Amino acid sequence: MTSSAAAAPGGTTGTALSVLPRVLRQALGWADAHRSGFVLPPDVLEPHTEVNRTLKPLGELAQLCTTIVRSTAPDTPEHGTARELITFAWEQVHAGDLLLELLRGEPFAAYPYEIYAAFAGYGLRNEGFERLAGTLSGTRGWAHTEQHANRELGLINSELRVGTAPHTDADAVLARTWLGGLCEPWMFEGPSGYALTHTVFHITDWCCFPERMPAGIDAYLRDWLPPWIDGCLESRQWDLTGELLAVAAALPGPPPMDLLDAAWPALAAAQAPSGAVPETGPTLSPAQPPEGDPPPEAARPRDAGPEPDPYPFLACYHSTLVIAFAAALSLKRLTAHPADAAPAATGAAV
Repeated sequence: MTSSAAAAPGGTTGTALSVLPRVLRQALGWADAHRSGFVLPPDVLEPHTEVNRTLKPLGELAQLCTTIVRSTAPDTPEHGTARELITFAWEQVHAGDLLLELLRGEPFAAYPYEIYAAFAGYGLRNEGFERLAGTLSGTRGWAHTEQHANRELGLINSELRVGTAPHTDADAVLARTWLGGLCEPWMFEGPSGYALTHTVFHITDWCCFPERMPAGIDAYLRDWLPPWIDGCLESRQWDLTGELLAVAAALPGPPPMDLLDAAWPALAAAQAPSGAVPETGPTLSPAQPPEGDPPPEAARPRDAGPEPDPYPFLACYHSTLVIAFAAALSLKRLTAHPADAAPAATGAAV
C-alpha cells in the first residue's frame, strides 16, 4: 500500500485498534443525538414525498444498526445504543404498518420490501406485510422486474431475510455484477465502487457471514482493496472509504491487518468532534465556515451552547452511519482474530 493512506489527512499514523473504539462511539453517538433527522414527516405516504430524504435514511439507520448489534458485545454501550435506534426506527414505521401501506400503494417497488427486511433480520415482524409480500413475490411481475444486478442481489437477500423463496438464482445474478466479473481493477471508480460494496453486503448479509463470499472474489478483493482505499482517501471520498473498509472486514479468514492499520487512522482524522463524517470533500471544524463563506461578524457567545455540527444532516448522515458500521465490523474481526490477523498480501486467497 502506498503511503498516502497512512499519512493523510494530517499525517496521522497508528494502528486500527487505537482509533476504532472512539470512531464507533462518536459516530453512533452522533446518530443517537440526531434522531430528529430520521423522523418521518406526517405526509410520508403522499406521492410528492421524497423517499431519499425520508424513508431511505430511516431504512439505512435500521439496517446498519442491525449489523452493529450483531457485531458488538451485549454489555457495551454501543450495543445498547444501536438496539435503541432500531426500536426508534420500528416505531417510526408504526411496527411495519406504514411499510404495509407503502407496499399496497407500490406493489412492485423493491424499497418497502428491503426496508422491512432490515427489521425482519432483527426479528421484528408484521404479519400483514408478510402476507401481502408473499403474494406479490409469487407473481410473474415480481420475478421479471428489470433492475441492476447488485440491486437484484439486495432483493434476493431481503427475500431470504423475510423468509420467502428467492425469485431467481443468486449465483447467476452475482456473475452479472461488476465484482462477480472480476473486472479490470483500473476500471474502478465511484459508481463501480458502490456497486462492488453493495454486492458484498448482499452476498454476506451485510457482512455478517463472510464465509458466503466466493474464494475467487476474496482473493481479488485482497489484491485490490489497498490501492482502491488509498485512492479514495487521497481524493477524500470518506463515504466510499468507509464502505470499502466494511468490505475489508467482511473478507473470510484472517483480516487484512496492514490495510486496516493504514486506513483507519486516516479516516478517523476526518471525523468531527461531534462524530459526524462528511460524504466527500474537505473536513471542517464546527466553527470553521465552508470555503468561500465570509468570516462570522462576531465571536460565538459563551452561553450559546455547544458548537453546531459543521455539516447539514443530509450531507453526513449516510457516511457517519457507514463509519459506525465499518468500525463495528473491523473491531469484531480484529478482536476475534488477534493471533491470525494477516497483512493484505497480494494474491492471499483462502
